[in-house]
Amino acid sequence: MLIYEGTKAEFMKSIENDTISIEIEKKILERMYRHTPLKESRSWDNSLRYMYIVMNDMDIPEDAGIAIEYNIPRTAMRVDFIITGRDAQEKPNAILIELKQWDKLKLVSDKDGLVKTVLNRIEKEVPHPSYQVLTYCWLLRDNNEMIQNGELNLVPCAYLHNYMRQEMEPLTDGHYSQYLGQAPVFTKGGIHDFREFIKNHIKYGDNKEILYLLGNSRNSPPKSLQDEVRSMMQGNEEFYMIDGQKVVYEAALKYAFLAQKEKRKKVFIIKGGPGTGKSVVAVKLLAELISRGQSCEYISKTSAPRNVYLAKLKGVKGKLNIKGLFKGSGSYVDYPKDSLDTAIVDEAHRLSEKSGMFNNKGENQIKEIIDAAKCSIFFIDERQRVHINDKGSVEEIKKWARNADAKIYLAELVSQFRCNGSDGYLAWLDYVLQIRDTANLTLDNIDYDFVVEEDPDIVREFILKENRINNRSRMLAGYCWNWPKKYQNDADYKDICIGSFGMSWNLGNTKTFAIDENSVNEVGCIHTSQGLEFDYVGVIIGNDMRYENGTVITDFTKRASTDQSLKGIKKLYKKNPQEALSVADEIIKNTYRTLLTRGMKGCHVYCTDPGLRNYLKEMLERSHG
Repeated sequence: MLIYEGTKAEFMKSIENDTISIEIEKKILERMYRHTPLKESRSWDNSLRYMYIVMNDMDIPEDAGIAIEYNIPRTAMRVDFIITGRDAQEKPNAILIELKQWDKLKLVSDKDGLVKTVLNRIEKEVPHPSYQVLTYCWLLRDNNEMIQNGELNLVPCAYLHNYMRQEMEPLTDGHYSQYLGQAPVFTKGGIHDFREFIKNHIKYGDNKEILYLLGNSRNSPPKSLQDEVRSMMQGNEEFYMIDGQKVVYEAALKYAFLAQKEKRKKVFIIKGGPGTGKSVVAVKLLAELISRGQSCEYISKTSAPRNVYLAKLKGVKGKLNIKGLFKGSGSYVDYPKDSLDTAIVDEAHRLSEKSGMFNNKGENQIKEIIDAAKCSIFFIDERQRVHINDKGSVEEIKKWARNADAKIYLAELVSQFRCNGSDGYLAWLDYVLQIRDTANLTLDNIDYDFVVEEDPDIVREFILKENRINNRSRMLAGYCWNWPKKYQNDADYKDICIGSFGMSWNLGNTKTFAIDENSVNEVGCIHTSQGLEFDYVGVIIGNDMRYENGTVITDFTKRASTDQSLKGIKKLYKKNPQEALSVADEIIKNTYRTLLTRGMKGCHVYCTDPGLRNYLKEMLERSHG
């Protein structure tokens, strides 16, 4: 999406009239529906005055195109400055410029494409400017037919106008040579070199013609990506569909293409409990829609399902174009309206109102996703709310769909195939945990291996044995043990200690706990296992759920201090104890219900509370007569 567009002459005049930041602010409000913070406006005034000096050269054509804050389609990323025109051979070029106000860098990072610098008095690792502007080029190439067809050449570079070169120069260290070779960096005192670079690629102006093509070219996945995704799905048994999944899948395809043809938005809400195949259908839809030319993204709040399903697609590791199809739910705060054909939202019950690290960005994630896409498909299980900020519900989705004048469709996945005992096991579990009254008081005729053990070591040995078969069994636990930052990558440090039993939480140096070969020796929590499945799970229930006086009780005070899922509950308890206890009870019981339904074939359990352990055993004995 083009925010500010003009010719060089118009840009120079706006700077001289001191109106450039006002013009950009107005366009952002008009096209992106958001107000610009004062700090951002001042940064434009600062950096764009330096670009005015650079552009003040008679050999840079007056009718060269200028774009500022160009929003890359299907992302929240924006290119700071673009110059368009033709080179000496009349080939169309667009110079993409990343502007930085840095005055120095601290160190070279040992990580690929990152540098260490101090921002707001805090040392951070951030993308190297050359790497950053190259990612913009990659994203544009992957989603723009004009660039894919060779009708426009992208020329990336970076300009750090305040940056003074150092004796031991981290910015141009050899560690970054592969990126500097493709996207050179210009710094303070290098205006002459920067001008020569621009003039080498822009000899003739285009009077904004290339900007128009850039802003109006269809944004669709390239043929290479369509073919690659199609080939990855062929023969991949992970994504075969059965029974009602196929019915829902075909309906979703119909609505996705209907929304593409018609002007009215479509919202498809698909309800389904544990193991009904929500994620299988979601990933299959992503692949099919991409292979048929739609711009489409798979969305989830937590990274665990995104990372695991990305890794399960053959041959995708390290490929930016594939990774770009998997997004976090907070990615749509500044997303251009209707720039995405279809948004596929997995685990929609986990959606929250605000986005960002401090929950201070945007208005509502459901609203922002519906605004961004012509068709939005939400997969939801309202009984899997496991965080105090989880706001996703069928009614909430309907509300925002109606506000967007979208046509609403509903469906339900009922074919249960994770837990061999199907709905019967889930209903029994709800009855036993006193979540709801059900008619399933026994496990008779239910082929599911549910066992309560007296020792967590016995649970671990069982999981280790089963995992040797196909790497599809894991240990899971309630979040009642701290995860100290100092030891998050130390496999020798045992976070969870119960008598002689000791295991580490899943290590922080991996994003795919569910499929890593060595992670069977670690314990996963709700945040690394929700939305995923295994053959067998071993679940440790901590003291946040106990059995006392004939009742399954929950106790939020037994949660680890490092757990964020009940952040703010103590404050709420002081204000309204009854509400706080109700919220905590729902989240804690939902957490264990979710953990206890991750296994397709069975679940072996250990409870730290003897009362709960004995109660579960008694209920098992009763259920088997």
